[in-house]
Amino acid sequence: MASIELVQVTKSFDKNVVIKDLNLKIEDGKFTVLVGPSGCGKTTLMRMIAGLDPQTSGSVLIDGKDVTRIPPGRRGVAMVFQNYAIYPTMSVRENIEFGLKNNKVPKEERIRLVESISETVGLRPYLDRKPSTLSGGQRQRVALARAMVKKPAVFLMDEPLSNLDAKLRVQMRIELIELHKKLGTTFVYVTHDQVEAMSMADTIVLMNQGEIQQEAPPEVIYRKPGNLFVAQFIGVPPMNVGELGADGVTFGFRPEHAVLSAEPGDFHYSVRGTIVTREMLGSETIYQVRTDRHTFMIKCTEDRFSADQEVFMGVPADKLFFFGADGNRLDERDQRIAGYMNALRVQSHG
Repeated sequence: MASIELVQVTKSFDKNVVIKDLNLKIEDGKFTVLVGPSGCGKTTLMRMIAGLDPQTSGSVLIDGKDVTRIPPGRRGVAMVFQNYAIYPTMSVRENIEFGLKNNKVPKEERIRLVESISETVGLRPYLDRKPSTLSGGQRQRVALARAMVKKPAVFLMDEPLSNLDAKLRVQMRIELIELHKKLGTTFVYVTHDQVEAMSMADTIVLMNQGEIQQEAPPEVIYRKPGNLFVAQFIGVPPMNVGELGADGVTFGFRPEHAVLSAEPGDFHYSVRGTIVTREMLGSETIYQVRTDRHTFMIKCTEDRFSADQEVFMGVPADKLFFFGADGNRLDERDQRIAGYMNALRVQSHG
């Protein structure tokens, strides 16, 4: 196991600076997920940790040791890619032991390692089969097993589930969480899928344009987003945001925290609107509600309303967020919030 630290790391491709003066500490043994939109720098960050694309300046430390000049194969890390990178002409067993053979590991030790690890990832019955006869999930397990036999201190995973269908992705997420518990190794996982990030991570590192927007456990990222970008990136549907009309401040609330009703209710923020669209998703229904000033997405556990119906929407005071003109969330202890709360009540109640 090992911690990872990036100190004042900058990465440039020619004159294009992708990451600038970034600092990050990844805790030993944690499942850390780097998430963000395409092009935000998360894969570049992972490749710097692996040594595949060394940083332009700054230091990368693994277990306290500067590995800047240490080649990828000697850093104690193993990477799992989205395209599996397994050899089609080799059996599952041969794929898993390929690296061991290269490293001159004795045959008895190879057999013991391959059988032990294939048991852990559920591949024991498939050891003599070719990859072409396996499902996408089984092939991904082969890639994981091949990484595991190296006994790395750090697992680096770059979008490993993106080629799988939705049902298999859910299954593999659970398997990876269980695998992490078994191994207790440091996992660093890259994805653009916020559902993967929320469901798997001990710590989420949310990035945008080469900068860390917030680093926190999933529940903190969701309940206390650091800024507007975080608030609107995490959550399905994302947080609703509206203009307050004072000091460039915006207010926000999660779709599940609004209450829809046929009659006005006693809420701090209460407005009349019309349902524009209705999406019935089984256990929940998502309504798009248009008011005089805004259009909001509302998530309800009951399917009570229909398109074009007039409704009243209310949000309790303790479910409201405020963001300053710079986009950063105002702390609930900020003395200005009382005034903004009052302005929002006046805006909605008239």
